[in-house]
Amino acid sequence: MPVTPTYPGIYIEELPPATHTITGAATSITVFVGYTHPFKTKKFEQAERVLSFAEYEQKFGGLYRSGLFDNDVAYAVYQFFLNDGANAFVIGLRPKYPYANKGEELKDFSGKLVTDLSGEPLTKDAGSVLVEGGTSGVGVLFTSLEPVDLLPMIVTVKQPDLSEQTYDITITYGSRVETYRGVTLTDKKGDQKDPNFIETRINDVSGLAKVSLNPGATAYQLSDGKVSTSVWPTLENENMFAPGDFTPVFREHSSLDKIDIFNLLVLPGIHDYGVLSQGLAFCERKRAFMIVDPPANASADGMDGLLEMEKLTVDMPKSPNGALYFPYLESQDPYTGDTIELPPSGYVAGIYARTDTNRGVWKAPAGLETIVKNATRVADRGRMTDMRQGTLNPKGVNCLRTFPGKGTVVFGARTLVTENEAFKHWRYVPVRRMALFIEQTLYDNLKWVVHEPNDKPLWVAIRTSIESFMLSLFRQQAFQGSTPSQAFQVKCDDQTTTQQDIDNGIVNIIVAFAPLKPAEFVIIKIAQLAGQAQS
Repeated sequence: MPVTPTYPGIYIEELPPATHTITGAATSITVFVGYTHPFKTKKFEQAERVLSFAEYEQKFGGLYRSGLFDNDVAYAVYQFFLNDGANAFVIGLRPKYPYANKGEELKDFSGKLVTDLSGEPLTKDAGSVLVEGGTSGVGVLFTSLEPVDLLPMIVTVKQPDLSEQTYDITITYGSRVETYRGVTLTDKKGDQKDPNFIETRINDVSGLAKVSLNPGATAYQLSDGKVSTSVWPTLENENMFAPGDFTPVFREHSSLDKIDIFNLLVLPGIHDYGVLSQGLAFCERKRAFMIVDPPANASADGMDGLLEMEKLTVDMPKSPNGALYFPYLESQDPYTGDTIELPPSGYVAGIYARTDTNRGVWKAPAGLETIVKNATRVADRGRMTDMRQGTLNPKGVNCLRTFPGKGTVVFGARTLVTENEAFKHWRYVPVRRMALFIEQTLYDNLKWVVHEPNDKPLWVAIRTSIESFMLSLFRQQAFQGSTPSQAFQVKCDDQTTTQQDIDNGIVNIIVAFAPLKPAEFVIIKIAQLAGQAQS
């Protein structure tokens, strides 16, 4: 408050601070976008914050295995939190599967009619059950015990080993799941009854369906016990993917667009050019960074594999705000106990968060300290040698490698514009992310400048605030240079802001920094000392 002097003496007036404290922005808030559990997700196409995997389970239903529905998001979020991620948003997309109202012709995910084995279009009869899988010569009739005209019942039939006549069967109805492994289609094993015979294993045990052999059928069948059945074709995971499902997520004013700040974008298991392009463009607009998965079958085996990987990088959309990681990782499925392969993005996002917390956003999220938790090794087709990685690294493929005695680690830190000389200043992931961090921090903390008198006192206050923030980063060894003047510069004066700028309501601020770049290539030179006595 201003002082009004009335008596001779000393008056004390407390002045407001001339500078404004700048607080560093978040660096590892991660957004996951993709298909989530079709029956357990509470809100589709809405950005939902999750701070633990337990919270993800409450909102999206947790882990699941299905031959029909993509489960990459659930497993990516699980691996993110296991690898020290702490803050995420999830946007669950509703899976599209062949399902229709009674009497309507069924269409697949691309809009084509679903036909039976003879080519005739199928219609959805009341109570029919979706069956995935099939075998020639033997038919199995599943009879639903539930009113499946309200919810589809999904029966997944897998033959894990084609040389063995055993099957894994999963029956799903809403949130209820039953799994039967090692099931056989013969009632005897030698002279003894086979305890794994399908009718023995399922009937009188299952609360969802009854089953019987139907020797006259040519594939697995379905029924509600009242209507005639249809023979269904095999359905695969990739059928549910539709690029158009992702488009609304990246539109202006979408649920994701309304999030004030996020730093990392992950589309687990998605490698569609159009979807990746939309995601990268969105990241550029939101000052975020995208972690990109390779195609699931991408291989670096032999010259053919390396050539395919090189072609992959050519066909990738290019942006400094993204990085590609390879290959898929092997892990033990906590849901089934089986060995499974998972896309690397969920793991890598967690490692970004761990590195940001332990070292800072200016440290490359790569190296022997970035041990991948809950991964047994990289997929065999992606195992690297130094020479193989030497071919892929300059193309911008960041390899995960399994080293004896070390575990699996991230061993690359290059962006998608690695090969473009025009973008060589954004070649490294930590350099680009450091710039995004500074941009986001200043964007969030300089709003007080708006509508202030545009003159020298304002310019001094701006410089003082930013210099204080940059000096705090310098003290954390976030920049090159042994002195602050070598590490960064902040300019805001009558040289950056002219009278014409002032007349137009503009104040110009220039912030420059000397980024740290990773020691990617360690070269050791060895020489002998001449003339030394030999011992």
